[in-house]
Amino acid sequence: MPQAIRIHQTGCPEVLSWETVALPAPAPGEATVRHQAVGLNYIDTYHRTGLYPLPLPSGIGLEGAGVVEAVGEGVSEVKVGDRVAYAGGPVGAYAEARNIPAHRLLVLPDAIAFETGAAMMLQGLTAAYLLRRTYRVQAGDAVLIHAAAGGVGLIACQWARALGATVIGTVGSKAKAELAMAHGCHHVINYSTENFSERVREITGGEGVAVVYDGVGKDTFMGSLDSLRPLGMMVSYGNASGPVPPLDLLLLSQKGALFITRPTLMHYTAKRADLAALGGELFAMVGSGQVHIEVNQTYALKDAAQAHRDLEARKTTGSTILLP
Repeated sequence: MPQAIRIHQTGCPEVLSWETVALPAPAPGEATVRHQAVGLNYIDTYHRTGLYPLPLPSGIGLEGAGVVEAVGEGVSEVKVGDRVAYAGGPVGAYAEARNIPAHRLLVLPDAIAFETGAAMMLQGLTAAYLLRRTYRVQAGDAVLIHAAAGGVGLIACQWARALGATVIGTVGSKAKAELAMAHGCHHVINYSTENFSERVREITGGEGVAVVYDGVGKDTFMGSLDSLRPLGMMVSYGNASGPVPPLDLLLLSQKGALFITRPTLMHYTAKRADLAALGGELFAMVGSGQVHIEVNQTYALKDAAQAHRDLEARKTTGSTILLP
């Protein structure tokens, strides 16, 4: 029987338990995937702490890559032996093997390694829907991407630059600034030493940016609004520093008739056709070399608790994978 990380209560990383689990034959519509690599993402910490509640006990993890070992009745999307990758749930990726609805799986191109596939799916599909669906970045746009040296940030910065945008990124250290500059940013702001909204105004000649992609949350939210041009769009897609407090909508009018949205990957990929389309765009960008996936940390799957500690302490850059 395979091993997997399970949680029986919410809390600190120590609640992550390495256990033997039963793995039945795949049900109709399901496929059994033997993982070669599993992705680590900030949303995993939200599930672990209970910020995004799960029914307990539960598995954890939303992203992986591996080989299809078996398929249930009625499965047409994949076949035994296919190299596949997935992101977005249902939870349970922190496992040596698992069953998953086959319609959530995408066949991984031979040119993309399992480690890259596991590292890029959730973050890459997030970058894809942010840049190509939520606000469709056009050549000439100025965009602000927070946490530019993080997993989503490094992908989004490269992709936005390839689209012809002026890319402004924020980071928290000199080392992360160098990393962001090497991955698509035209301008990098260290928010620990600079007022990022003031710097954005300087960089854009006072105009502001067309869109802000903000996965940080509470600490950057108001500054993000102050960085936008009139009719600009604020895209709040994460809460790394904590949830954004309640907002008086009149503020959006006062700051330039701004738009704001709180999107999720799950909604943008709920339909199989949308998932496949976004996945195709991601695979094409990675396959062409316009987006390079940085796997900067690797942990054994059984050491997921340490991976969570390092992620929450902002000791990681780029993508992190867990190896079964």
